[in-house]
Amino acid sequence: MAHGKKYRAALEKVDANKFYLLDEACALVRETSTTKFDSTVEVHVNLSIDPAKAEQQLRSTVALPHGIGKEVRVIAFVPEDKVKEALSAGAIKAGSEELVAEIEKGWLEFDTAIATPDMMKGLGKIARTLGQKGLMPNPKAGTITVEVAKTVAEIKKGKVEFRNDKLCNLHNVIGKVSFDGAKLSDNLKSYLKAVMENKPKDVKGTFINSITLATTMGPAVKIDHLDALKNL
Repeated sequence: MAHGKKYRAALEKVDANKFYLLDEACALVRETSTTKFDSTVEVHVNLSIDPAKAEQQLRSTVALPHGIGKEVRVIAFVPEDKVKEALSAGAIKAGSEELVAEIEKGWLEFDTAIATPDMMKGLGKIARTLGQKGLMPNPKAGTITVEVAKTVAEIKKGKVEFRNDKLCNLHNVIGKVSFDGAKLSDNLKSYLKAVMENKPKDVKGTFINSITLATTMGPAVKIDHLDALKNL
């Protein structure tokens, strides 16, 4: 696919053969953004895992200190006595059967769903729909909880879920181009630390093979992952 002048100009600023220090990469990825809007900054991490082995699947969460620069829309599947608590904490919708019915009709205008344990049995009708979108509440993601207000608040402040895909990669937003370099660095370090802390026990030797940053429609910036991990 042909790229425009802005992309080609940005690409010239990035040495494709160089692995940048983490702070350098965070500054460079902002400098090489090519969009007029406030682009997201994404991190892509390749892991040394066997995705066919259940015990090597990586799925957890991390609270990014500066959030991701986006309003996260949270819904909560909760009993009637928890609805007010969820809404007060910032959920855009909360309830049980009526919320399930809305989703059955096709409503999916939210980013994250949480549920109290007693609500899970009622989600059978929409389990496939939520699962296909990666929205099904899950204990590993911390989205099945009795601490409704706390969980909603944490997600809205910048708690993100990371999980590997079939090609052993993680893909997550860690902020916006409008963030200064220090905030992006803080978020990225917190993210990488959480990934390392959740290394599957039976993965021996090298765990992270590569780390790359990129903005929406911007060039990729490779990070010296050995140096980055050493300095977490």
